[in-house]
Amino acid sequence: MAGKRPHVLAVAVPAQGHVKPLMSLCRQIAKHGIKVTFVNAHSIHHKILSASKKHEDEEEDDDSCHNIVMETVPDGLTPEDDPNSLFTLLETLPKTMPQNLTDLIQRINTSNPNEKVTCVIADLSFSWIFEIADKMGAEPVGFLTSSVASLAIVLHIPKLLEQGNLNINGSLKNGVVISLSNDIPSWRKDELPWSLSSDPKLEKVLFETTQNISKEASKAKWWLCNSCRELEPAATELLPNALPIGPLNLLDSNNVRSTNFFSEDSSCLRWLDTQPDGSVVYVSFGSSGVFSQHQLDELALGLELSGRAFLWVVRPDLANGSPVVYPPGFGTGLGKIVEWAPQNRVLSHPSIGCFVSHCGWNSTIEGVTNGVPFLCWPYFSDQFHDERYICEKWGIGLKIDFDEEGIVRSRYEIKNKIDTLFSDNKFRENALKLKEMCGKSVGEGGTSCNNLKKFIGHLYRA
Repeated sequence: MAGKRPHVLAVAVPAQGHVKPLMSLCRQIAKHGIKVTFVNAHSIHHKILSASKKHEDEEEDDDSCHNIVMETVPDGLTPEDDPNSLFTLLETLPKTMPQNLTDLIQRINTSNPNEKVTCVIADLSFSWIFEIADKMGAEPVGFLTSSVASLAIVLHIPKLLEQGNLNINGSLKNGVVISLSNDIPSWRKDELPWSLSSDPKLEKVLFETTQNISKEASKAKWWLCNSCRELEPAATELLPNALPIGPLNLLDSNNVRSTNFFSEDSSCLRWLDTQPDGSVVYVSFGSSGVFSQHQLDELALGLELSGRAFLWVVRPDLANGSPVVYPPGFGTGLGKIVEWAPQNRVLSHPSIGCFVSHCGWNSTIEGVTNGVPFLCWPYFSDQFHDERYICEKWGIGLKIDFDEEGIVRSRYEIKNKIDTLFSDNKFRENALKLKEMCGKSVGEGGTSCNNLKKFIGHLYRA
């Protein structure tokens, strides 16, 4: 055994919110001297390279980088396919990746017998990879980029189908509410992890992918989660195989700039330096949320009505895939607009007073760990349940009220909710308590710290 060391091969779903936290985990693993091969689809790899080249002079050196090798596999797209469509990739990769991954592992194992792949960490959305890992003599391990509660409801799918509460397309019957525990917010219609009511066809693809997770998850002994036991005690109790090792953004001091799909505009940090403490409204809807022009108009005018300084992340495709057109007269000098921001660094800035968010789990975790109150504007999938954690369980935010068509009709709704978040200290006080709790969890002797040590030790013993 002399000279041999553990070798982890990690495979992420080709989406910003999946690649970034998995790389954060891999950097922690690599810091312990374990070799890591990080695998991306071709199209995603090129996005990361393009975005990172613009920041090469800013990159910080880190010992973990020397133990991480980046690899790519074909994504199976045809010339007619949209390379930016996650849903297309979710359909093509399960058909093409199994053989490509098998060949890659075989090539790695042959090229250096002392560094054979001993463990495959796969995003749970790609749980079909577990069988490949097993065949290649590597231990399969799952990685979860959503809340532990979201995994709990996914694993509950067979029972929901059997009870008739869930139909074959993945929809809850009208009036049905699912509760797994008194201490976990319940799920209602259109609030499930695979929910995308605006597009039934894509919702079906998401549900099929989620059903595979439910069937295949048990093949992995460990489910590593970007959460901590203290944030989700009841959900963690339901899943003995879940191993919370986060929040990972607290462990990754470099903020994994090298895994961004978009080039960050760091000028916003200098702008934040000019603002008073706790005064700025930060607005960002992640890497995939889109809005109608009407909704964007209401948001823009609501921010303006608030009379507060705001930092707004406006991707070029935010208006249903098109560039945003701002309302006539919008822009009073109160705000700064950027295409992409270094979010964790923004949220940790003392000038930030609240976070208008889509409530994706990564954004939720980053807001929580920086003690920032939320104004919740979920878009699809598990974001609705994250909102319920934020507003009902943790008491650190308010929800936007939608009409029966899922539309925010009034800019005054936005303005009034922002006013409440700034005037009622309970939201900030609760958020700061969660921040302290998460910090203790990843600190020496904390539950997440101990869980990560447990997993690292297992990799060396396996």
